Amino acid sequence: MKKVIVKKQAEEKIRYFFPWIYRNEIKKIPDVQPGEIVLIYGTDGSFLGTGYINPGSVITVRILSFFKKEDISKEFFRKRIYQSIKKRESLKSFTNAYRLIHSEGDFLPGLIVDYYGGFLSMQINTAGMERYRNEILEVLIELLNPSGIYEKSDVKSREKEGLTTREGVLYGNIPEVITIEENDVFFYVNLKESQKTGFYLDQRKNRQVVSSYVQKDFKVLDLFSNTGGFGIYAFKKGASFVKFVDVSPKAVKQLEENCILNNLTNYQIIQEDVFDFLKQEQRNKNTYNLIVLDPPPFAKTRREKEGALRGFKYLILNSLKILDEGGYLAVFSCSHHVDMEDLKNISLGASKDTKIPVEVVEHLYQDVDHPYILNVPASLYLKGILLRKISF
Repeated sequence: MKKVIVKKQAEEKIRYFFPWIYRNEIKKIPDVQPGEIVLIYGTDGSFLGTGYINPGSVITVRILSFFKKEDISKEFFRKRIYQSIKKRESLKSFTNAYRLIHSEGDFLPGLIVDYYGGFLSMQINTAGMERYRNEILEVLIELLNPSGIYEKSDVKSREKEGLTTREGVLYGNIPEVITIEENDVFFYVNLKESQKTGFYLDQRKNRQVVSSYVQKDFKVLDLFSNTGGFGIYAFKKGASFVKFVDVSPKAVKQLEENCILNNLTNYQIIQEDVFDFLKQEQRNKNTYNLIVLDPPPFAKTRREKEGALRGFKYLILNSLKILDEGGYLAVFSCSHHVDMEDLKNISLGASKDTKIPVEVVEHLYQDVDHPYILNVPASLYLKGILLRKISF
């Protein structure tokens, strides 16, 4: 295997188990093929780890094993994937859908696998993982015996790695619709048409926590509702009315099916831009006991953060205006660049502008099948706060 010698700043980060080496942190990039396995050394000759390299990517090396020379083979993937499976065992008691492999969160950078009631949805997003596609598939089939595997690899991630887009059935058969269950709530998943790898599994715990505050006869507003997770949970907990708002026609169609699946009886689905909807709702003088704000990522890059914060400020401020006294507002950010302190500061500003004090009731994060590795700050990407509107 070829050697990569890193500069001092990268060497220090690796000693803290940070798995990425950027192009400008390498003394000299050897003549290698994208995805090739390399050995990583410090400037003093100390061995730092084994990883794969892509000279065409800004993140040039991703580390698979720290401080030992590892044979990256089918057996390596078998061990790592088996560890990931065992780590999710406890989830089986209340759901048949969970993330099985979470990239750097399971020390398999570039690989994401979700489990949906006997079917797998997979992303291979880096040149290094692409090289081991066959070995990974073989291990998944041997360990899990799935009925089918569907690939839905991320277009932008693969473009950055110099890879073409791949999507389609890799193994077995994939039905048009899969029914999943979590905490006695049911959802339809269409792997071929859904966003990401199928369903927002990372919000599972938050759906349960937020809905636990629902009281009988609550009126609930689920904004950026997608396929309806928060609103349907709220109805199951005793809400008398739920209003869902999403701009996507595909999401609205699947949302309607999920409402029927869960026997919702008093709800309304509105296909509209949430920003426009909030203006209209104030004019209509409609109010709610619980409002959920779970928008798509507003800041995919650091440059977009300022605009994202303005968007969040608008949403929080206008949601507070239509929230009943003592009501709850749940706000989420799935962008790494908008962190928990940002959400608090924006909420504080909205509180000042509306003259409405708020209490922080819960701090909310991604569920355990999307591990947050302390050594990898970007692995903490989903943050949320549950606020209560204080009345005097």
